[in-house]
Amino acid sequence: MIDRAGWPFIGLALVLAAGSGWWFGRIWAVPFLVLAAFFLFFFRDPDRHPPAGPNLVVSPADARIMVAGERVWPGAPPGEWQTVSMFLSPLDVHVNRLPVEGRISRVEYHPGSFLPAYRKEAGELNEWTEVWIDRPGGPVVLRQIVGILARRIVCRVKPGDVAERGARFGVMKFGSRIDMFLPLSATVLVKAGDKVVGAETVIAQLAP
Repeated sequence: MIDRAGWPFIGLALVLAAGSGWWFGRIWAVPFLVLAAFFLFFFRDPDRHPPAGPNLVVSPADARIMVAGERVWPGAPPGEWQTVSMFLSPLDVHVNRLPVEGRISRVEYHPGSFLPAYRKEAGELNEWTEVWIDRPGGPVVLRQIVGILARRIVCRVKPGDVAERGARFGVMKFGSRIDMFLPLSATVLVKAGDKVVGAETVIAQLAP
C-alpha cells in the first residue's frame, strides 16, 4: 500500500517521464521513472501487527533510537518526562503510528527552523507538530519534527479522536525525527542505537 501523501509526487514524476519520452526520446524518461520508483518506495505503507498486552508503548515509526530515557530535554513539554528520541532515515517507512491507546486531547503546530534532525536542539528549534494522547496514569506526547530534507509534516488526527495503539496517524516527507515524552513511571525498554519498527517494537511499559 502507498500512503496517499505520496501520489502527487509519484504522479508528477510519471507525467514528466511521459512528456520527456514523447518529446526527447525514451532515454530521457528514465531519470523520471527512477524518481517515481523512489517515491513509491519512500511512501510505502506496509501493514503492521501491534503486540497485545496492557500498558504497552509501541514505536511510532521505523527508526533508530537516538536517546532513551533522558529526563532533561530541550523544549520538552511542561512537566516531568522521560524522552525517547528516534531518527528516521530516507530509507525508513515514514508513515507514523500511534504508540498507545487513549484519546487525542491536543494537536499543536510550531513553526521553526530546519536544522539537521539528529541535533539535540532540533526538537526545540525546528518546525514540529505535537500530539497529546490522554490515558489513565498520565498523557503520552509525540512530536513530529522536520529536518533538512523533511519540510512537510502530515498529521491526520485532531482533538477528540480515539487513539488506537498502532493506528496510522500521519507521515513525514523525506526523513526526520520523532520525540516521544513518557511519564516518569514508565519503564523504557529500548536503548540508544536500537533499530525499531513502527507499531511493532515495544518501546516502554507504562505503569498500571
